[in-house]
Amino acid sequence: MAYSPRQLAIGMSLWIPNLCNGIRVREIAPDFTHCVVQLRVTLLTRNIVGVAFGGAMSAMTDPYYFMLVMHQLGRDYVVWDTRGEIEFVKPGRGVLTARFEVPRERAEELRERARGGTKVLEWFETEITDATGDVVARVRREVYVREKRRDRVAAG
Repeated sequence: MAYSPRQLAIGMSLWIPNLCNGIRVREIAPDFTHCVVQLRVTLLTRNIVGVAFGGAMSAMTDPYYFMLVMHQLGRDYVVWDTRGEIEFVKPGRGVLTARFEVPRERAEELRERARGGTKVLEWFETEITDATGDVVARVRREVYVREKRRDRVAAG
């Protein structure tokens, strides 16, 4: 977690699953409270009927809530992306955008709830929109949070 937001955005944009799916991380806030991700629908990222492939839209939402929470909570917490749901609302064309937000207050609430090793499962929601602002898909991602055991933190 020694990456700056800019380094992380560049690295995630060059990560092979994102690169091959036309997914680019456009912004990560300096305090890791939000990020913006875009998917360009092209010949390589569309399905047989010419609109955004659902798998690419799901991939564009995969790691971002988990990463924002992980960077805000720090090394004393285990954070995983555990489950995702996507509702396709209308065909996606052009450039699609998703904005992920984890306000500091919500991260602090997760920190408190996970103290002492308590397992916390938290849902986050976002929408994927097209260039006109129309909702293309609604996405829910579940994130697992738990404080690491002190004896493991001291040893690691």
